[in-house]
Amino acid sequence: MTTGSWLVLVDLQRIFGEPASQWFTPRFADAAAGAVRLRELFPGRTALTRFLAPKTPEGAWVPYYQQWPFALDPANAALYDLVPALPPGDAVLIDRPTFGKWDAATRAALGDTRDIVLAGVSTDCCVLSTALAAADDGVRVRVVADACAGLSDADHQRALDVMALYAPLIEITTVEEILAERGLSR
Repeated sequence: MTTGSWLVLVDLQRIFGEPASQWFTPRFADAAAGAVRLRELFPGRTALTRFLAPKTPEGAWVPYYQQWPFALDPANAALYDLVPALPPGDAVLIDRPTFGKWDAATRAALGDTRDIVLAGVSTDCCVLSTALAAADDGVRVRVVADACAGLSDADHQRALDVMALYAPLIEITTVEEILAERGLSR
């Protein structure tokens, strides 16, 4: 692993982690546990993203939020908080009202990195969207499969399979493989 690698943890928020939420992601707890293990390897080089609903949806987002009106209700604002297991600390915070979190502002926030380790939720939405945009931007992307979760196990696997088609720009890896690169495997 190059010293310039960044860990990008996608949308590990209460809105996806709490079973009562309409956007609950099964296996969220597994993804968060893997993310916590990875974060220890990237002190000062971790980005935490949050999906935030826009104040006023526009374009195709209008019917999206008509389908999910709870997401715009101010009474639910706390659901957008990061889960307690991943406090911001020294991490770079990236808030976007879009599925994909990689853009020019993200690149600027992380410096001239050409290598990211990517984990979070959901594999079949925000992780996939972020991975493809970063790869298109010339960044090596390593998606940590066991530190991600999809809306179902089948959707998770389908997203991983799609991203694997982009090799060598996108690689699928595991927490143990990343730990082994740092000489920390069990």
